[in-house]
Amino acid sequence: MSNLNNSTKAQLAERFRRFIDPEYVISDDETLRPYECDGLSMYCEMPMLVVLPETVEQVQEVLRICHREQVPVVARGAGTGLCAGAMPHAEGVVLSLAKFNRILEIDPLARSARVQPGVRNLAISEEAAAFGLYYGPDPSSQIACTIGGNVAENSGGVHCLKYGLTVHNILGVEMVTVEGERVQIGGEGLDSAGMDLLALMTGSEGLLGIVTEVRVKLLPTPERARVVMAGFDNVQTAGDAVGGIIAAGIIPGGLEMMDTHAIQAAEDFARAGYPRDARALLLCEVDGTAEEVQEHIETVETLFAQLGATSVRTSHDEAERALLWKGRKSAFPAVGRISPDYYCMDGTIPRGKLAQVLTEMDRMAERVGLRVANVFHAGDGNLHPLILFDANVPGEFEKTEELGGKILELCVEVGGCITGEHGVGVEKLRQMPVQFSDQELRQFNAIKDAFDPQGTLNPGKGVPTLRRCQEYRSIEANPEAVGA
Repeated sequence: MSNLNNSTKAQLAERFRRFIDPEYVISDDETLRPYECDGLSMYCEMPMLVVLPETVEQVQEVLRICHREQVPVVARGAGTGLCAGAMPHAEGVVLSLAKFNRILEIDPLARSARVQPGVRNLAISEEAAAFGLYYGPDPSSQIACTIGGNVAENSGGVHCLKYGLTVHNILGVEMVTVEGERVQIGGEGLDSAGMDLLALMTGSEGLLGIVTEVRVKLLPTPERARVVMAGFDNVQTAGDAVGGIIAAGIIPGGLEMMDTHAIQAAEDFARAGYPRDARALLLCEVDGTAEEVQEHIETVETLFAQLGATSVRTSHDEAERALLWKGRKSAFPAVGRISPDYYCMDGTIPRGKLAQVLTEMDRMAERVGLRVANVFHAGDGNLHPLILFDANVPGEFEKTEELGGKILELCVEVGGCITGEHGVGVEKLRQMPVQFSDQELRQFNAIKDAFDPQGTLNPGKGVPTLRRCQEYRSIEANPEAVGA
Protein backbone atom coordinates (compact mmCIF):
# COMPACT_ATOMS: atom_id res chain seq x y z
CA MET A 1 0.00 0.00 0.00
CA SER A 2 2.76 2.44 0.88
CA ASN A 3 4.18 4.55 -1.98
CA LEU A 4 6.78 6.77 -0.33
CA ASN A 5 8.80 7.49 -3.48
CA ASN A 6 11.89 6.08 -1.78
CA SER A 7 11.35 8.39 1.18
CA THR A 8 12.66 6.76 4.33
CA LYS A 9 11.04 6.53 7.73
CA ALA A 10 13.49 9.16 8.96
CA GLN A 11 12.60 11.55 6.13
CA LEU A 12 8.88 11.20 6.81
CA ALA A 13 9.48 11.81 10.52
CA GLU A 14 11.45 14.93 9.65
CA ARG A 15 8.53 16.27 7.62
CA PHE A 16 6.24 15.85 10.62
CA ARG A 17 8.76 17.53 12.93
CA ARG A 18 8.51 20.72 10.88
CA PHE A 19 5.04 21.42 12.29
CA ILE A 20 4.73 19.09 15.34
CA ASP A 21 6.90 19.39 18.45
CA PRO A 22 9.78 16.95 17.68
CA GLU A 23 9.31 15.35 21.10
CA TYR A 24 5.92 14.12 19.90
CA VAL A 25 7.07 12.53 16.67
CA ILE A 26 8.12 9.07 17.86
CA SER A 27 10.33 6.87 15.73
CA ASP A 28 12.57 4.81 18.06
CA ASP A 29 11.56 1.21 18.78
CA GLU A 30 11.58 1.52 22.56
CA THR A 31 9.13 4.45 22.61
CA LEU A 32 7.01 2.95 19.83
CA ARG A 33 6.50 -0.29 21.78
CA PRO A 34 3.56 0.89 23.98
CA TYR A 35 1.59 1.65 20.82
CA GLU A 36 1.84 -1.85 19.33
CA CYS A 37 -1.64 -2.90 20.50
CA ASP A 38 -4.81 -1.75 22.19
CA GLY A 39 -6.53 -3.53 25.09
CA LEU A 40 -6.67 -6.75 23.06
CA SER A 41 -2.98 -7.45 23.47
CA MET A 42 -3.02 -10.80 21.66
CA TYR A 43 -2.91 -8.85 18.37
CA CYS A 44 0.23 -6.70 18.03
CA GLU A 45 2.09 -4.79 15.33
CA MET A 46 4.84 -2.20 15.63
CA PRO A 47 4.00 1.06 13.82
CA MET A 48 6.43 2.88 11.55
CA LEU A 49 5.85 6.20 13.34
CA VAL A 50 3.65 7.72 16.05
CA VAL A 51 2.65 11.39 16.06
CA LEU A 52 0.86 13.32 18.81
CA PRO A 53 -0.45 16.57 17.28
CA GLU A 54 -1.88 19.33 19.47
CA THR A 55 -4.07 21.26 17.00
CA VAL A 56 -6.63 20.39 14.35
CA GLU A 57 -4.41 22.09 11.78
CA GLN A 58 -1.61 19.68 12.64
CA VAL A 59 -3.99 16.73 12.25
CA GLN A 60 -4.99 18.08 8.85
CA GLU A 61 -1.38 18.37 7.71
CA VAL A 62 -0.53 14.83 8.90
CA LEU A 63 -3.45 13.48 6.89
CA ARG A 64 -2.55 15.52 3.81
CA ILE A 65 1.00 14.19 3.80
CA CYS A 66 -0.06 10.60 4.41
CA HIS A 67 -2.75 10.83 1.74
CA ARG A 68 -0.30 12.13 -0.84
CA GLU A 69 2.22 9.42 0.01
CA GLN A 70 -0.42 6.67 0.46
CA VAL A 71 0.77 6.01 4.00
CA PRO A 72 -1.74 4.20 6.27
CA VAL A 73 -3.04 6.18 9.27
CA VAL A 74 -4.46 4.58 12.43
CA ALA A 75 -6.17 6.91 14.90
CA ARG A 76 -5.67 6.10 18.58
CA GLY A 77 -7.24 7.34 21.78
CA ALA A 78 -6.48 5.83 25.19
CA GLY A 79 -5.85 2.36 23.76
CA THR A 80 -8.52 0.70 25.93
CA GLY A 81 -10.33 -0.84 22.95
CA LEU A 82 -10.90 -4.61 22.91
CA CYS A 83 -11.10 -5.54 19.22
CA ALA A 84 -7.60 -4.62 17.98
CA GLY A 85 -9.21 -1.63 16.28
CA ALA A 86 -6.23 0.59 17.15
CA MET A 87 -3.55 -1.98 16.25
CA PRO A 88 -0.98 -0.16 14.09
CA HIS A 89 -0.06 -0.82 10.49
CA ALA A 90 3.59 -1.84 10.05
CA GLU A 91 4.08 0.69 7.23
CA GLY A 92 1.84 3.34 8.73
CA VAL A 93 1.51 6.20 11.17
CA VAL A 94 -0.36 6.04 14.48
CA LEU A 95 -2.12 9.38 14.95
CA SER A 96 -2.61 9.70 18.72
CA LEU A 97 -5.21 12.19 19.92
CA ALA A 98 -4.07 11.99 23.54
CA LYS A 99 -3.22 15.70 23.62
CA PHE A 100 -6.76 16.68 22.56
CA ASN A 101 -7.89 16.46 26.17
CA ARG A 102 -9.84 19.67 26.87
CA ILE A 103 -13.49 20.19 27.71
CA LEU A 104 -14.15 23.24 25.55
CA GLU A 105 -17.61 24.23 26.75
CA ILE A 106 -20.45 23.13 29.00
CA ASP A 107 -23.83 24.65 28.19
CA PRO A 108 -26.16 23.88 31.12
CA LEU A 109 -29.17 25.48 29.43
CA ALA A 110 -28.81 23.39 26.27
CA ARG A 111 -27.66 20.43 28.39
CA SER A 112 -24.69 19.77 26.19
CA ALA A 113 -20.91 19.82 26.28
CA ARG A 114 -18.33 20.41 23.56
CA VAL A 115 -15.22 18.30 24.13
CA GLN A 116 -12.07 17.19 22.37
CA PRO A 117 -11.75 13.49 21.52
CA GLY A 118 -9.00 12.81 24.07
CA VAL A 119 -11.23 13.77 27.03
CA ARG A 120 -11.86 10.84 29.36
CA ASN A 121 -15.45 9.62 29.51
CA LEU A 122 -15.71 10.08 33.28
CA ALA A 123 -14.20 13.58 33.15
CA ILE A 124 -17.28 14.87 31.31
CA SER A 125 -19.60 13.84 34.15
CA GLU A 126 -17.18 15.17 36.75
CA GLU A 127 -17.13 18.57 35.08
CA ALA A 128 -20.89 18.63 34.46
CA ALA A 129 -21.75 17.65 38.05
CA ALA A 130 -21.57 21.30 39.15
CA PHE A 131 -24.63 21.95 36.97
CA GLY A 132 -26.57 18.89 38.15
CA LEU A 133 -25.83 17.10 34.87
CA TYR A 134 -23.89 14.05 33.69
CA TYR A 135 -22.97 12.12 30.53
CA GLY A 136 -25.02 8.91 30.18
CA PRO A 137 -22.82 6.23 28.54
CA ASP A 138 -20.48 4.75 31.16
CA PRO A 139 -18.22 1.94 29.88
CA SER A 140 -16.44 -0.04 32.58
CA SER A 141 -13.21 1.59 31.38
CA GLN A 142 -14.72 5.08 31.74
CA ILE A 143 -11.97 6.23 34.11
CA ALA A 144 -9.51 5.85 31.21
CA CYS A 145 -11.32 5.53 27.87
CA THR A 146 -11.79 8.66 25.76
CA ILE A 147 -14.84 10.12 24.08
CA GLY A 148 -13.23 9.84 20.63
CA GLY A 149 -12.78 6.12 21.12
CA ASN A 150 -16.35 5.87 22.44
CA VAL A 151 -17.59 7.45 19.20
CA ALA A 152 -15.39 5.15 17.11
CA GLU A 153 -16.80 2.00 18.75
CA ASN A 154 -20.29 3.25 19.76
CA SER A 155 -19.56 2.37 23.39
CA GLY A 156 -22.27 1.70 25.95
CA GLY A 157 -21.90 0.83 29.61
CA VAL A 158 -23.86 -0.45 32.56
CA HIS A 159 -26.56 2.22 32.17
CA CYS A 160 -27.08 1.84 28.41
CA LEU A 161 -30.38 -0.03 28.81
CA LYS A 162 -32.26 3.13 29.82
CA TYR A 163 -30.01 5.90 28.52
CA GLY A 164 -28.62 4.42 25.33
CA LEU A 165 -25.26 3.99 23.63
CA THR A 166 -22.92 6.71 22.40
CA VAL A 167 -24.98 7.14 19.22
CA HIS A 168 -27.97 8.18 21.34
CA ASN A 169 -25.97 10.70 23.37
CA ILE A 170 -23.99 12.77 20.87
CA LEU A 171 -25.30 15.76 18.96
CA GLY A 172 -22.50 16.45 16.50
CA VAL A 173 -18.87 15.85 15.61
CA GLU A 174 -16.11 17.70 13.83
CA MET A 175 -13.96 15.40 11.73
CA VAL A 176 -11.04 15.62 9.34
CA THR A 177 -11.29 13.64 6.11
CA VAL A 178 -8.50 11.53 4.68
CA GLU A 179 -7.60 14.46 2.38
CA GLY A 180 -7.28 16.81 5.38
CA GLU A 181 -10.60 18.64 4.98
CA ARG A 182 -12.33 19.83 8.17
CA VAL A 183 -16.04 18.87 8.25
CA GLN A 184 -18.92 19.46 10.67
CA ILE A 185 -21.51 16.69 11.04
CA GLY A 186 -24.67 17.10 13.10
CA GLY A 187 -25.30 20.15 15.23
CA GLU A 188 -27.15 21.49 18.22
CA GLY A 189 -30.35 19.54 17.70
CA LEU A 190 -31.08 15.84 17.49
CA ASP A 191 -32.37 16.07 13.92
CA SER A 192 -30.80 17.47 10.76
CA ALA A 193 -31.74 17.35 7.09
CA GLY A 194 -30.27 14.83 4.68
CA MET A 195 -28.41 11.60 5.34
CA ASP A 196 -27.72 10.63 8.94
CA LEU A 197 -23.94 10.96 8.69
CA LEU A 198 -23.65 11.31 12.47
CA ALA A 199 -24.97 7.79 12.97
CA LEU A 200 -22.68 6.60 10.17
CA MET A 201 -19.61 8.08 11.86
CA THR A 202 -20.58 6.63 15.25
CA GLY A 203 -19.11 3.14 15.32
CA SER A 204 -17.10 3.64 12.12
CA GLU A 205 -13.85 2.62 13.88
CA GLY A 206 -11.64 5.27 12.29
CA LEU A 207 -12.35 3.97 8.79
CA LEU A 208 -14.04 7.13 7.46
CA GLY A 209 -12.31 10.08 9.11
CA ILE A 210 -10.60 11.40 12.24
CA VAL A 211 -12.91 12.91 14.89
CA THR A 212 -11.42 16.09 16.38
CA GLU A 213 -14.36 17.42 18.42
CA VAL A 214 -17.60 16.02 19.84
CA ARG A 215 -20.74 17.69 21.17
CA VAL A 216 -22.41 15.40 23.69
CA LYS A 217 -25.84 15.46 25.26
CA LEU A 218 -25.95 15.86 29.06
CA LEU A 219 -28.68 14.44 31.29
CA PRO A 220 -30.07 15.75 34.60
CA THR A 221 -28.70 13.82 37.56
CA PRO A 222 -31.56 11.70 38.93
CA GLU A 223 -32.97 12.77 42.26
CA ARG A 224 -32.36 9.31 43.62
CA ALA A 225 -30.91 5.98 42.49
CA ARG A 226 -30.85 2.62 44.29
CA VAL A 227 -29.55 -0.82 43.37
CA VAL A 228 -31.18 -4.17 44.06
CA MET A 229 -28.70 -7.07 44.11
CA ALA A 230 -30.14 -10.55 43.70
CA GLY A 231 -28.33 -13.88 43.88
CA PHE A 232 -29.54 -16.97 41.99
CA ASP A 233 -28.58 -20.63 42.17
CA ASN A 234 -28.18 -20.95 38.38
CA VAL A 235 -27.66 -18.70 35.37
CA GLN A 236 -30.81 -19.94 33.66
CA THR A 237 -33.04 -18.62 36.45
CA ALA A 238 -31.16 -15.32 36.48
CA GLY A 239 -31.51 -15.02 32.72
CA ASP A 240 -35.25 -15.60 32.94
CA ALA A 241 -35.48 -12.99 35.71
CA VAL A 242 -34.04 -10.36 33.36
CA GLY A 243 -36.98 -10.82 31.01
CA GLY A 244 -39.35 -10.80 33.96
CA ILE A 245 -38.23 -7.35 35.08
CA ILE A 246 -38.67 -5.85 31.58
CA ALA A 247 -42.02 -7.62 31.16
CA ALA A 248 -43.22 -5.92 34.34
CA GLY A 249 -42.90 -2.56 32.58
CA ILE A 250 -39.83 -1.39 34.50
CA ILE A 251 -36.88 -0.02 32.50
CA PRO A 252 -33.97 -0.04 34.94
CA GLY A 253 -31.15 2.45 34.72
CA GLY A 254 -28.90 -0.60 34.57
CA LEU A 255 -29.45 -4.37 34.65
CA GLU A 256 -26.22 -6.34 34.85
CA MET A 257 -25.44 -10.02 35.29
CA MET A 258 -22.39 -11.89 36.59
CA ASP A 259 -21.76 -15.62 36.91
CA THR A 260 -19.92 -17.47 39.68
CA HIS A 261 -16.40 -16.95 38.28
CA ALA A 262 -16.96 -13.19 37.94
CA ILE A 263 -18.67 -12.97 41.35
CA GLN A 264 -15.74 -14.57 43.15
CA ALA A 265 -13.11 -12.48 41.36
CA ALA A 266 -14.97 -9.19 41.82
CA GLU A 267 -15.71 -9.87 45.48
CA ASP A 268 -12.07 -10.74 46.22
CA PHE A 269 -11.09 -7.41 44.67
CA ALA A 270 -13.85 -4.95 45.64
CA ARG A 271 -15.29 -6.48 48.85
CA ALA A 272 -18.72 -5.29 47.72
CA GLY A 273 -20.64 -7.89 49.72
CA TYR A 274 -21.58 -10.09 46.78
CA PRO A 275 -23.05 -13.50 47.78
CA ARG A 276 -20.19 -15.94 47.18
CA ASP A 277 -22.51 -18.95 47.14
CA ALA A 278 -24.57 -17.57 44.22
CA ARG A 279 -24.17 -19.12 40.79
CA ALA A 280 -25.40 -15.90 39.17
CA LEU A 281 -25.92 -12.32 40.28
CA LEU A 282 -28.14 -9.53 38.98
CA LEU A 283 -27.64 -5.84 39.73
CA CYS A 284 -30.75 -3.83 38.94
CA GLU A 285 -30.64 -0.04 39.39
CA VAL A 286 -33.74 2.14 39.31
CA ASP A 287 -33.55 5.92 39.30
CA GLY A 288 -35.85 8.93 39.17
CA THR A 289 -37.82 10.82 41.82
CA ALA A 290 -37.72 9.51 45.38
CA GLU A 291 -41.33 8.33 45.15
CA GLU A 292 -40.82 6.62 41.79
CA VAL A 293 -37.68 4.86 42.98
CA GLN A 294 -39.33 3.61 46.17
CA GLU A 295 -42.28 2.18 44.22
CA HIS A 296 -40.04 0.46 41.67
CA ILE A 297 -37.67 -0.92 44.31
CA GLU A 298 -40.54 -2.64 46.08
CA THR A 299 -41.73 -4.12 42.76
CA VAL A 300 -38.24 -5.33 41.80
CA GLU A 301 -37.60 -6.91 45.21
CA THR A 302 -40.90 -8.78 44.99
CA LEU A 303 -40.29 -9.88 41.42
CA PHE A 304 -36.81 -11.20 42.16
CA ALA A 305 -38.16 -13.24 45.07
CA GLN A 306 -40.95 -14.62 42.88
CA LEU A 307 -38.55 -15.36 40.03
CA GLY A 308 -36.26 -17.56 42.10
CA ALA A 309 -33.70 -15.33 43.77
CA THR A 310 -31.95 -16.97 46.71
CA SER A 311 -30.92 -13.62 48.19
CA VAL A 312 -31.97 -9.99 47.70
CA ARG A 313 -30.21 -6.89 49.01
CA THR A 314 -30.97 -3.22 48.30
CA SER A 315 -28.58 -0.29 48.65
CA HIS A 316 -29.60 2.19 51.35
CA ASP A 317 -27.34 5.11 50.53
CA GLU A 318 -25.09 6.46 47.78
CA ALA A 319 -21.96 4.89 49.26
CA GLU A 320 -23.51 1.42 49.23
CA ARG A 321 -24.81 1.91 45.70
CA ALA A 322 -21.35 2.98 44.51
CA LEU A 323 -19.77 -0.06 46.20
CA LEU A 324 -22.13 -2.49 44.47
CA TRP A 325 -21.28 -0.92 41.11
CA LYS A 326 -17.57 -0.90 41.94
CA GLY A 327 -17.63 -4.68 42.04
CA ARG A 328 -19.27 -4.88 38.62
CA LYS A 329 -17.02 -2.28 37.02
CA SER A 330 -13.94 -3.96 38.50
CA ALA A 331 -14.93 -7.39 37.24
CA PHE A 332 -12.84 -7.39 34.05
CA PRO A 333 -9.50 -6.61 35.71
CA ALA A 334 -10.46 -8.67 38.77
CA VAL A 335 -10.79 -11.80 36.63
CA GLY A 336 -7.05 -11.48 36.08
CA ARG A 337 -6.69 -12.74 39.66
CA ILE A 338 -8.10 -16.17 38.75
CA SER A 339 -6.46 -16.74 35.36
CA PRO A 340 -3.07 -15.86 33.80
CA ASP A 341 -4.89 -14.51 30.72
CA TYR A 342 -8.42 -13.92 29.49
CA TYR A 343 -10.03 -13.06 26.18
CA CYS A 344 -12.94 -10.61 26.47
CA MET A 345 -15.62 -11.22 23.85
CA ASP A 346 -18.53 -8.97 22.85
CA GLY A 347 -21.73 -10.20 21.20
CA THR A 348 -25.39 -9.26 21.51
CA ILE A 349 -28.43 -11.53 21.67
CA PRO A 350 -32.20 -11.17 22.23
CA ARG A 351 -32.94 -11.03 25.97
CA GLY A 352 -35.20 -14.07 25.67
CA LYS A 353 -32.24 -16.18 24.53
CA LEU A 354 -30.00 -15.42 27.53
CA ALA A 355 -30.53 -18.70 29.38
CA GLN A 356 -30.18 -20.76 26.17
CA VAL A 357 -26.97 -19.03 25.07
CA LEU A 358 -25.31 -19.09 28.49
CA THR A 359 -26.04 -22.82 28.83
CA GLU A 360 -24.71 -23.59 25.35
CA MET A 361 -21.66 -21.40 25.95
CA ASP A 362 -20.77 -23.46 29.03
CA ARG A 363 -21.12 -26.67 27.01
CA MET A 364 -18.89 -25.31 24.26
CA ALA A 365 -16.21 -24.26 26.75
CA GLU A 366 -16.32 -27.58 28.58
CA ARG A 367 -15.87 -29.49 25.33
CA VAL A 368 -12.54 -27.74 24.66
CA GLY A 369 -11.38 -27.69 28.28
CA LEU A 370 -11.68 -23.96 28.95
CA ARG A 371 -13.57 -21.85 31.49
CA VAL A 372 -15.74 -18.82 30.73
CA ALA A 373 -16.54 -16.03 33.19
CA ASN A 374 -19.63 -14.02 32.28
CA VAL A 375 -20.23 -10.40 33.20
CA PHE A 376 -22.44 -8.38 30.91
CA HIS A 377 -25.23 -5.93 30.18
CA ALA A 378 -28.13 -8.32 30.67
CA GLY A 379 -30.81 -5.71 30.04
CA ASP A 380 -29.95 -5.29 26.36
CA GLY A 381 -28.41 -8.72 25.84
CA ASN A 382 -24.85 -7.44 25.32
CA LEU A 383 -22.67 -10.38 26.38
CA HIS A 384 -19.05 -10.06 27.51
CA PRO A 385 -17.81 -13.63 27.97
CA LEU A 386 -14.29 -13.75 29.41
CA ILE A 387 -12.56 -16.90 28.15
CA LEU A 388 -9.89 -17.88 30.70
CA PHE A 389 -6.65 -19.34 29.33
CA ASP A 390 -2.88 -19.44 29.74
CA ALA A 391 -0.91 -17.97 26.85
CA ASN A 392 2.19 -19.84 28.04
CA VAL A 393 0.57 -23.16 27.13
CA PRO A 394 1.27 -23.90 23.43
CA GLY A 395 -1.88 -23.84 21.34
CA GLU A 396 -4.15 -22.55 24.10
CA PHE A 397 -4.61 -19.07 22.64
CA GLU A 398 -5.54 -20.55 19.26
CA LYS A 399 -8.09 -22.78 21.01
CA THR A 400 -9.41 -19.75 22.90
CA GLU A 401 -9.67 -17.67 19.73
CA GLU A 402 -11.61 -20.44 17.99
CA LEU A 403 -14.03 -20.74 20.92
CA GLY A 404 -14.53 -16.98 20.87
CA GLY A 405 -15.45 -17.11 17.19
CA LYS A 406 -17.93 -19.92 17.81
CA ILE A 407 -19.56 -17.90 20.60
CA LEU A 408 -20.05 -14.96 18.23
CA GLU A 409 -21.51 -17.27 15.60
CA LEU A 410 -23.89 -18.63 18.24
CA CYS A 411 -25.04 -15.07 18.90
CA VAL A 412 -25.89 -14.63 15.21
CA GLU A 413 -27.60 -18.04 15.11
CA VAL A 414 -30.11 -17.04 17.82
CA GLY A 415 -30.91 -13.70 16.16
CA GLY A 416 -28.20 -11.46 17.62
CA CYS A 417 -25.04 -9.86 16.25
CA ILE A 418 -21.28 -10.14 16.60
CA THR A 419 -20.69 -6.93 18.52
CA GLY A 420 -22.54 -4.60 20.84
CA GLU A 421 -19.97 -1.96 21.68
CA HIS A 422 -16.40 -3.24 21.24
CA GLY A 423 -16.38 -2.99 17.46
CA VAL A 424 -15.10 -5.35 14.77
CA GLY A 425 -11.48 -4.23 14.40
CA VAL A 426 -9.25 -7.17 13.50
CA GLU A 427 -10.79 -9.54 16.03
CA LYS A 428 -14.19 -10.14 14.39
CA LEU A 429 -13.33 -9.87 10.68
CA ARG A 430 -13.83 -13.60 10.22
CA GLN A 431 -17.37 -13.41 11.65
CA MET A 432 -18.50 -10.50 9.43
CA PRO A 433 -19.57 -12.85 6.58
CA VAL A 434 -21.46 -14.94 9.14
CA GLN A 435 -23.70 -11.99 9.96
CA PHE A 436 -23.74 -10.14 6.63
CA SER A 437 -24.38 -11.18 3.04
CA ASP A 438 -22.04 -10.38 0.16
CA GLN A 439 -24.44 -7.65 -0.96
CA GLU A 440 -24.36 -6.01 2.46
CA LEU A 441 -20.57 -6.24 2.60
CA ARG A 442 -20.34 -4.67 -0.86
CA GLN A 443 -22.36 -1.74 0.50
CA PHE A 444 -19.99 -1.39 3.46
CA ASN A 445 -17.02 -1.37 1.09
CA ALA A 446 -18.74 1.20 -1.12
CA ILE A 447 -19.18 3.53 1.87
CA LYS A 448 -15.51 3.05 2.78
CA ASP A 449 -14.48 3.82 -0.83
CA ALA A 450 -16.59 6.99 -0.86
CA PHE A 451 -14.78 8.40 2.17
CA ASP A 452 -11.34 6.82 1.67
CA PRO A 453 -10.81 5.59 -1.90
CA GLN A 454 -7.14 4.70 -1.32
CA GLY A 455 -8.01 2.70 1.79
CA THR A 456 -5.36 4.33 3.99
CA LEU A 457 -7.53 5.02 7.07
CA ASN A 458 -7.18 2.11 9.52
CA PRO A 459 -6.70 -0.46 6.74
CA GLY A 460 -7.46 -4.12 7.37
CA LYS A 461 -10.04 -3.39 10.08
CA GLY A 462 -13.81 -3.47 10.40
CA VAL A 463 -14.92 -4.43 6.90
CA PRO A 464 -13.37 -7.48 5.22
CA THR A 465 -12.75 -7.55 1.49
CA LEU A 466 -15.19 -9.65 -0.56
CA ARG A 467 -12.34 -11.92 -1.57
CA ARG A 468 -11.63 -12.64 2.10
CA CYS A 469 -15.34 -13.31 2.72
CA GLN A 470 -15.57 -15.69 -0.25
CA GLU A 471 -12.52 -17.57 1.02
CA TYR A 472 -14.16 -17.86 4.44
CA ARG A 473 -17.47 -19.11 2.99
CA SER A 474 -15.55 -21.66 0.91
CA ILE A 475 -13.78 -23.00 4.00
CA GLU A 476 -17.05 -23.18 5.97
CA ALA A 477 -18.70 -25.08 3.12
CA ASN A 478 -15.81 -27.52 2.74
CA PRO A 479 -13.86 -27.75 6.04
CA GLU A 480 -12.10 -30.95 4.89
CA ALA A 481 -10.22 -28.82 2.37
CA VAL A 482 -8.16 -27.33 5.18
CA GLY A 483 -8.01 -30.43 7.32
CA ALA A 484 -10.61 -29.19 9.80
